[in-house]
Amino acid sequence: MTRRWRTAAWRGICVPAVLVLTALLPASGASAAAEAAAASSADGAGGYAFAPDARTVTGAASTTDAVPLDPGTTYRSTLPDKGERYFRLELTAGTTAYVPVTAVPPAAATVSASDGIEVSIEDANGTACDYDSARFGAGLSPRPVTAVGRRDAGRALCQGAGTFYVVVERIVSGSRTTTPGSWDLEIAPVTEPALAKAGATTAPEAWNSASPEPLTSDPRHRTGGAGFSAARTLEQGVWQTGITPGQTLYYAVPVDWGQQLHATVDLGSSGGDARGYVSAALNLSLYNPVRGPVDDVSLGYDGTQKSSSLDPLPPVAYANRYAASGTENAVRFAGAYYLVVHLTGQTADTFGQGPYGVTLRVRVDGTPNSGPGYAGSSVPKGIFGVSWDRGGLLAAGGDDDTAMRALAAGGIGTGTALLLVLGVWTLTARRAQSRVSAQKPTA
Repeated sequence: MTRRWRTAAWRGICVPAVLVLTALLPASGASAAAEAAAASSADGAGGYAFAPDARTVTGAASTTDAVPLDPGTTYRSTLPDKGERYFRLELTAGTTAYVPVTAVPPAAATVSASDGIEVSIEDANGTACDYDSARFGAGLSPRPVTAVGRRDAGRALCQGAGTFYVVVERIVSGSRTTTPGSWDLEIAPVTEPALAKAGATTAPEAWNSASPEPLTSDPRHRTGGAGFSAARTLEQGVWQTGITPGQTLYYAVPVDWGQQLHATVDLGSSGGDARGYVSAALNLSLYNPVRGPVDDVSLGYDGTQKSSSLDPLPPVAYANRYAASGTENAVRFAGAYYLVVHLTGQTADTFGQGPYGVTLRVRVDGTPNSGPGYAGSSVPKGIFGVSWDRGGLLAAGGDDDTAMRALAAGGIGTGTALLLVLGVWTLTARRAQSRVSAQKPTA
C-alpha cells in the first residue's frame, strides 16, 4: 500500500507541476528542437525560409489595381523579369514607413554582378519619396538580396496623409547569361511613429570610431537561420558554424539605444590540396531592424584562412538619421540587427562542396539608454527596442537554456516560475495525503 500511494501521489504531484511549467512557456520557445528545425527550414526556390505566417499577394502591373499592405504583416509575392509591380500603403501624416523587400532567385539561376532589385515609395502624384537598390555583386551568386523603400515623415517630399505606392522592379544588366523567369519576394512593411517631443535634427558628430580588438574567447556553435524570420540570436561572443557553397545564414544581434555593434567574420582554410582563387567568396552583410542595409564586406579566398570586419558604426541613436553617410544613417533605432553570411556557389568549383568553417566575432559596446520618446507605438509593436518580452527575440535563438529564456520572454522570471511550480507541487501533495488519510480504516 505504501508503494502504491507513493507512486500515485508522485504522479499527482508531477503532472500538474509539468502542466504549469509547460503553460508558462510561450509558443516561440517551446523546445530547442522545434526552434532548430524552424531556423533551418527553407521553402523558397533559393533555399530561403519565408515567414511561416506570410500572406500571399499578387503585385499589380499598375497603381490602379495595387493591393494594400498592412504594416506588421509579412507577405509573399513574385516579381517577373520585366516590368514593375505595385502595392498600396495608407499612411497618416506623422508616420514614417519602411517597406523591406527581399528577392529570392532560384538556386540554379545565373546572375550577373549588376543584377538585382529596386524598391521605391511614391505618392499619389508619382513623386518618389525614396528608393533603394540591391545587387548580387562580384560573387555572381543567386543569393537573397534586400532593398527598402521609405516614406520619411521628417523630409520635405511626400508629406501628409494619404495613399502611397510601393514599386518593386528588377534591375537587369542585359547580360545574355542571366536566367529569365520570376523571383520570389518577401515583403515586411513597418511603421515608426513621430516623437512626442522634438529632438536634435543633426547627427552626433563625436563618437568612438576606433576598431576594437577582436574577441578571442572560446567559440560556441550556433547554426544560422535561412531567412530574416528564422534568424538565430547572437549575443556578444565568438560563434562558429559550417556553411556550404550557395548557402545564406541569418543571425540577429540585439543592439539597444546607445550601443555600438562590431562584427568580424573569419573563413577557415579548405583543408584540401586544391589551388585557385575565388573573388568575393564570402559576403557578410549587416541589416538594421527594418531590414535596411547598413554595411557589408566580402573577402576573396585561396583556400587559406581569411578574415574581414565591418566598418566601425556609431552608437545607435535616433538622430543618426540626419547623417549624410548611409552607414551612419542606417543605425537610427534599437532592435535586432541582422548579420547575413553568404558563401558563393563558385567556391565549390575550386575547393569542393565543404562545409567550410565560419567564425563570427560579435561585440556590443556601450551602456544602453532609454532612447527617444515616441508619441505612439511602432507596427509591429516593440520592433525598435530590446527587451525579453518583445516577441521572444532572445528566446527564439534556441540556446542551450531555451526554456529559461522562453520563460523570460513570456515576462515570467525563472525564480517566479519555480516558485509557482513548487507551490502547485506542495498543494497537490497535501491534497493527496489528505485523501489517503481519509481512506484509511479506523481502528
